[in-house]
Amino acid sequence: MPDPQGDRLARQGRQSIEAGSKSFALASRVLPPRIRDDASMLYAWCRYCDDVIDGQEMGHGQIADYRDGQAERLKKLRDQTRAALHGQATDPIFQGLARVVERNDIPHRHAFELLKGFEMDAEERVYHTIDDLLDYAYHVAGVVGVMMAMIMGTRDAPTLDRASDLGLAFQLTNIARDVIDDARADRVFVPQSLLIRHGAPVAPDLLKQHANWPAAHKAAIDLIDIAEDYYASARTGIRALPFRCAWAISAALSVYREIGEVLRVGGPEAWHGRVGASASRKMRLAVRAGRPALMRSFVREVPRDGFYMRPAD
Repeated sequence: MPDPQGDRLARQGRQSIEAGSKSFALASRVLPPRIRDDASMLYAWCRYCDDVIDGQEMGHGQIADYRDGQAERLKKLRDQTRAALHGQATDPIFQGLARVVERNDIPHRHAFELLKGFEMDAEERVYHTIDDLLDYAYHVAGVVGVMMAMIMGTRDAPTLDRASDLGLAFQLTNIARDVIDDARADRVFVPQSLLIRHGAPVAPDLLKQHANWPAAHKAAIDLIDIAEDYYASARTGIRALPFRCAWAISAALSVYREIGEVLRVGGPEAWHGRVGASASRKMRLAVRAGRPALMRSFVREVPRDGFYMRPAD
């Protein structure tokens, strides 16, 4: 039967992912329509919440006083999310979330785990160790991977662990890419232990100074190396997915992983511009990702010993 409201919410989600992440938008094109629409609506809610907390639009720009009122904005997001999950949403972004959660039987706690990650931002949490950072990365990205896997029909815990690993890898890559931009916004996500190890300052006003970029780059590459382990683990998870879902995940993995490789090869000077692959390179990577999806039954098992353990279901 025709579903005008559902079509409208799905269209809004697709517009959000196209504006907010060219990499994820490219990967999502191979998904079956219903899964693509649900993934896009979930992305739209995540993007909106992130922007509200950070004072940005589609992940870009930054109002100078974005920290003012963060706690109040977070409370409003929690209230809106709670209302939506109880069938009382009025805003289309939250209506989309409610639709996705209900249709895919996603536990409500996962949405609030994401908001817990934004609470860490609002509290200006300091990340001393890799373990500290991984806990943050789970809450702002790993749990999104878990929800995306549920949209794709997965419920078994081992595959959800791999989906979380992919989210962690994405977030570690993001942090490495954005070290200098974050420092300019008075934020530091790279663990202090890594910065100190390489002789980089931990204070953002010093970290953003060009003279300190080489040391900061070494710490960022440590994060990229850790992300590599999580990407390898995530590849194991595609074995449990239907072909088109496996292709989309493999494409997102390949395209996003390329960010780290560009930063590695480009050195500290890569931070002078937006770190990432060209559109043509992204397209080639996305097309090539079809092969590992076809051969997914032969993907080798990667042990998760010592990996971050997400909260128990």
